[in-house]
Amino acid sequence: MIKRIVQVSVFLSLVIFIGLMWFIYLKSPSTTTAPFITYLPLTNAILNGLSAACVCAGIIAIIKKQKKCHIRLMISALIFSALFLVSYLIYHHFHGDTPFLALGAIRIIYFTILISHIILTIFALPLILITVSFALVSAFDRHKKIARWTVPIWLYVSITGILIYVLQVAFNS
Repeated sequence: MIKRIVQVSVFLSLVIFIGLMWFIYLKSPSTTTAPFITYLPLTNAILNGLSAACVCAGIIAIIKKQKKCHIRLMISALIFSALFLVSYLIYHHFHGDTPFLALGAIRIIYFTILISHIILTIFALPLILITVSFALVSAFDRHKKIARWTVPIWLYVSITGILIYVLQVAFNS
């Protein structure tokens, strides 16, 4: 059963990642616009922040042996991450890719963060799915072992998502 969980999680993540890459970089943006689209990057940053806060609080809860609180917080983190993904897709459907216009050292910093963020998102989704699946089937030893990898990657992706937004706002305006 554990092997099947891993296989399904990796396959599902791969399908989602390929779909995202097509959706963001290859599909032409919609020709229609909606006024709410301009608020989605900020919404995405807030959802990333809420997800990161819930993950941190969830870790603190499990360290304090507050299992029910941990479960609620981690479910909340998943919901915020899922809402982020939906909002992100809507934004890219209408807006397309956002170029980073700044030059100089900040451009190198921005793309270093962006590239590491994108690479780690490839690993974040399957790790999150596997970690949650292990908890759902009560494979808590495996859940704990993989969570040691999942948590820092999930936090890095969430926090760098916020940082990418802040850099876009600060240097593209």
